[in-house]
Amino acid sequence: MSISKTQIEYVIALEQTGNFSKAADKCYVTQSTLSTMIKKLENEINIVLFDRKSKPIALTKEGISLLPQFKIIKKEYELLEEQIQARTKHFHGTFRIGIIPTLAPFLLPLFLNEMILKYPDVNFEIHEITTTEIINLIKQRDLDIGILSLPINDEELIEKTLFHEDFLVYDTHSVNQTHRKKSYKVNEIDANRLWLLEESHCLSLQIENICQLKNKERINNNLVYKSGSILSLLELVNTNKGITLLPRLATHNSSVVNKEHLYPFHNPKPVRSIGFITHPNFAKYKLMEILEKQILKTVRPLLKKLNNIKVINPK
Repeated sequence: MSISKTQIEYVIALEQTGNFSKAADKCYVTQSTLSTMIKKLENEINIVLFDRKSKPIALTKEGISLLPQFKIIKKEYELLEEQIQARTKHFHGTFRIGIIPTLAPFLLPLFLNEMILKYPDVNFEIHEITTTEIINLIKQRDLDIGILSLPINDEELIEKTLFHEDFLVYDTHSVNQTHRKKSYKVNEIDANRLWLLEESHCLSLQIENICQLKNKERINNNLVYKSGSILSLLELVNTNKGITLLPRLATHNSSVVNKEHLYPFHNPKPVRSIGFITHPNFAKYKLMEILEKQILKTVRPLLKKLNNIKVINPK
């Protein structure tokens, strides 16, 4: 009897999707290839793994009993491949990364191109999606790693903090004010002109005092804009002479940000923690270490000002 790693991957993909077409897309093969290989495996072991008449397609009782062992074998294959790649320093395969929209446009350009050039045999698959989507896809093993704001506090996942990033006030009132402010306290922000990102991305998830600003009555309720894109938000804030709060990396090399409108916070400054989340069965540790070093090498020089500030601890 001969069972290949590929066949096991096809079985697990079909069990997760319940659909031959979706499973084939997940495995980057044609539907006929996936179907043929699973049928060949069933013939080899003389067991029908799937009830093809059910919708969605489901495992048979025999398939259910064998699935845990298939997953163990798949994990062992991955661990073996990881050890071989680490020793030979020849990385290949697909590395699937999920990253939140408030971070992707500003962090990815700092490290991604160099990673692609250094490791041409690795397919870097990037998904710019929300925190909730990242968590779900990692649990489903459809992503290898997530880059997002921490903490997540999910016992089913592993977290690793990379760096802390402070926030700045972006106030588009005229810069020619007679008494231009040097810095802001949280309670000095005009809630009537405040525009924030949608809840799933907002720093208010980390900073309780800023979150409370959203609960205040506003004269201009039509100026409460909910978006997952900082760039879109900035366009509207600039047009409407509003205020928003920007993570520091978003203020670097952005044509939409007028640096004269940026103000720091008084200490203690609001800060978000950025890091990785992975599944407990994650196997590509060496690639993650390389990714971590590459990110920190480019980010740390931009965040030097964080070294000497007192911060509000994230929730």
